[in-house]
Amino acid sequence: MDCVLLGERGDMVDKQCMLGDKDGPDMHGSAKSRDMAENDVGSEVQHKTEEVKLVENKDHCGTCVHHAPKGNGTMAAPPSYADLGKSAKDILNKGFGYGILKLDVKTKSQSGVEFATSGSNNTDTGKSGGHLETKYKVSDLGLNFNQKWNTDNTLTTEITMEDQLAKGLKIGLDASFVPNTGKKSAKLKTGYKREFVNVGCDLDFDMAGPTVHAAAVLGFEGWLAGYQLAFDTAKSNLTQNNFALGYKAGDFQLHTSVNDGTEFGGSIYQKVNSNLETAVQLAWTAGSNNTRFGIGAKYQLDKDTSLSAKVNNACLVGVGYTQTLRPGVKLTLSGLIDGKNVNGGGHKIGLGFELEA
Repeated sequence: MDCVLLGERGDMVDKQCMLGDKDGPDMHGSAKSRDMAENDVGSEVQHKTEEVKLVENKDHCGTCVHHAPKGNGTMAAPPSYADLGKSAKDILNKGFGYGILKLDVKTKSQSGVEFATSGSNNTDTGKSGGHLETKYKVSDLGLNFNQKWNTDNTLTTEITMEDQLAKGLKIGLDASFVPNTGKKSAKLKTGYKREFVNVGCDLDFDMAGPTVHAAAVLGFEGWLAGYQLAFDTAKSNLTQNNFALGYKAGDFQLHTSVNDGTEFGGSIYQKVNSNLETAVQLAWTAGSNNTRFGIGAKYQLDKDTSLSAKVNNACLVGVGYTQTLRPGVKLTLSGLIDGKNVNGGGHKIGLGFELEA
């Protein structure tokens, strides 16, 4: 007689009840069925155990990026030394053009040539100026051609090649010429950026001898450390010796710097929410008790309009208003108020107009 027993997991297991002759004709068949059932149960338990382990360890997979913990994985290259603390600088500088009336026009031809024209007038001095810039890219060769001309009659040409000789390597040649004086200058630029590192070295050629400008930034898990130097080969003199430390998280950035061992600075940037950004900047010089500081904020009223404000230790209050009137048309209004002399004048206003087609 055969009995069917139900296990704890609901698995059906056949078992010989053997109520009678132990050597009945079905003994061997029942034993075989029992072995097969036990093997099936064992395989299922092993499979379930492996699934549990996979679930427990999926966040520690070293080869599958999509199972890695959120926030880890391949780290982007750190910024260049000049861009350390850039978020705080943008809050305190962008959107403020008081004392200047400016018009910017950007266009692009069907062949891919980009044109940028700018004209400005300084309301304090009455001096006007402008510049013309053209850009052209040869994507197949990784080449960029950039030419500039300004009303000071300075001609500049820059040629760069990126990601061709090696991934992350950028090489450029920058040359300028002033026809009125005959002055010429040239600079060879190189930069290399990969995960955790961003280095650059420029050679500024001069008749007396080239000047070497070098910088390096290392990054790891949000921490940044950078060093910058300038060496005059003609005088065998170190003319620049700067060091910086920083930390960068998703909505918070901290930056400190020491320039030539005498000038100290620091900045803090925080994105409070999707609409509000704030920044604080401090600076002081060794041997002086005067600490310079500035506090600024930018609030996004809507997707087309933003309002900026800042104040510094000299009680100069700046406000800026930027609005995109339509795609490709942007208006910027700004003003500066002297908090120490509100009734005495000296305040400034600025107007900027940008067109892009």
